[in-house]
Amino acid sequence: MTISREVVEAEDATLIERSLNEPEIFAVLFDRHAPLLHRYVSRRLGPNEAEDVVADTFLAAFQRRGDYDPGRSDARPWLYGIASNVIGKRRRTETSLYRAYIRSGVHPGEIAPPQVEDGINTLAVNRPLARALLRLKRADRDVLLLVAWAELNYQEVADALGIPLGTVGSRLNRARIQIRQALKEPALEEGERRWTR
Repeated sequence: MTISREVVEAEDATLIERSLNEPEIFAVLFDRHAPLLHRYVSRRLGPNEAEDVVADTFLAAFQRRGDYDPGRSDARPWLYGIASNVIGKRRRTETSLYRAYIRSGVHPGEIAPPQVEDGINTLAVNRPLARALLRLKRADRDVLLLVAWAELNYQEVADALGIPLGTVGSRLNRARIQIRQALKEPALEEGERRWTR
């Protein structure tokens, strides 16, 4: 099937609504958002897990597309919310990634063939950031990384996580304070363990 220019340029809400009768149109939504979603998940879980998480995210989105709020033209918050839930189910993988990075100093995404990462604003920048992220509560880490890495605004994060706008602000503030404090601490000695959450 050839997808028309009109469909390719349509808002996300329109695509989702049309996909209820023409399921193949959902592929346009995938093509539009999967690359950035993959980049975000790669930063959180590494490139090996990213493929599965993105696939699971779009499968869940496709299955729930009938519940999508057509008043929301941009599906990014919805998709990142689904991805955050899928990532949450793989918390141990995320924790392991941070710990491996802290030990080795090499982000696992850099070991594989060239990936979508550019090395800027990622764990590849430094071990202290990985250590600080590891210490955050999952809810605070989700908010911080949706703002910093997925580049969602506060309202979009609130929509993605299904939380009030004020909660986004308080979680983000708490996460920023904890990150700043952690980055001021001297580096931990090799073998010293201070991981929480």
